[in-house]
Amino acid sequence: MSPRPKQIDQHPNLEEAIKDAAWRLIAGHGAPALSLRAIARELGITAPAIYNYFPRRDDLVTALIVDAFTSLGESQKEAVRALPDEDLATRLATLGLAYRDWAVAYPQRYQLIFGTPIPGYEAPADITVPAAGWALVPLIETIQALSTAGRLRVERSAAMTPELRSMLEAWSQFTGGINVEVLYTALVIWSRVHGLVTLEIGGQMPSFISDPGEVYRREIQTIEIQYLGE
Repeated sequence: MSPRPKQIDQHPNLEEAIKDAAWRLIAGHGAPALSLRAIARELGITAPAIYNYFPRRDDLVTALIVDAFTSLGESQKEAVRALPDEDLATRLATLGLAYRDWAVAYPQRYQLIFGTPIPGYEAPADITVPAAGWALVPLIETIQALSTAGRLRVERSAAMTPELRSMLEAWSQFTGGINVEVLYTALVIWSRVHGLVTLEIGGQMPSFISDPGEVYRREIQTIEIQYLGE
């Protein structure tokens, strides 16, 4: 009779197995129900085995947040990888569509990074802020390219207050000197698509909207018309 495999043999990559189990628990019971002991029970291991990777639940939550932002950023980059650099209108629209596609495919990840905060958890800014910023890089780069090419239409925007400019300049230093108008435009475009996706993922669209994708695609086209005149 073969000996029973050791726990480490059952989970050769225990760190990833822990995170996979965490996502399953979040999907089934919500992020607030996440606990290291519950994960240990699901994986058939002892809690101390998890502590070697994640000493506290909050350490695991932070790792999941970073992974989620990384996944979102990679999906954005992959969506436009094969597109010509000069086809900026298509790149902008494709990024917008890919954003919703990722959220629909990974609703638990989306809700973890953008949804209701987990009680008692405070994200360490030095770890999560860079990850969140990286996910916006493809959009910012595309808008910067549009601005450089003289194709970004912002002349009908309201005047920028000194207070807003100061905040955007602080952000600009963090991004390596990106133009403040570009950052503002990226923020506003992101907020528009993000709002629609959040309503859809949260099941908060009006009951008459049987296909939220139709609303979303029109908004992508509206953004193109507003900022590119196309």
